[in-house]
Amino acid sequence: MEQIRIHGRGGQGVVTAAELIAIATFYEGKESQAFPNFGVERTGAPIQAYARISKERIVTREQIYEPTVLIIQDATLIDTVDVFFGCTKDTIIIINSSENKWPKLERRFRHLHFTPATEIALRIFGKNIVNTVILGAFAKYTGLVSLESLKRAVKEKFSEKGEVIISKNIQAISEDFANAD
Repeated sequence: MEQIRIHGRGGQGVVTAAELIAIATFYEGKESQAFPNFGVERTGAPIQAYARISKERIVTREQIYEPTVLIIQDATLIDTVDVFFGCTKDTIIIINSSENKWPKLERRFRHLHFTPATEIALRIFGKNIVNTVILGAFAKYTGLVSLESLKRAVKEKFSEKGEVIISKNIQAISEDFANAD
């Protein structure tokens, strides 16, 4: 079973990112689940959301303590919250940053990836909402979902928001996917 933990701040769409992963996974015939970790968070406060992917039925509903994939939507959390708890050397880590500002991380983790999700979001949306953008890097670096399934998930999740929103989100995911080396 793949266990994905997403860190971000309230208002950044952390929960929506987990939901999109689960929807895309479902399109590929796998079992999935997505759920938030809510407390008394407010806009800007650190939050987490989780997603699980499996070929088998998923029976657990607990938080994810040992992620196989870690997504960090807001890199400022690295210096303020222990976002790496439970990670192993083999955890796939995707950080929203155009460069590695944490060279010590390379010694701790084998699969460390950086993506300029903020730059893409600002250019396409005009604001720093990276939840859909960073899923392009997620698809590319993990191979757990296809780009096509993510596009379908965006169409389903944002169907009531209109074609412009859907189109921009698909463009953002596609650019991040293409940008991932």
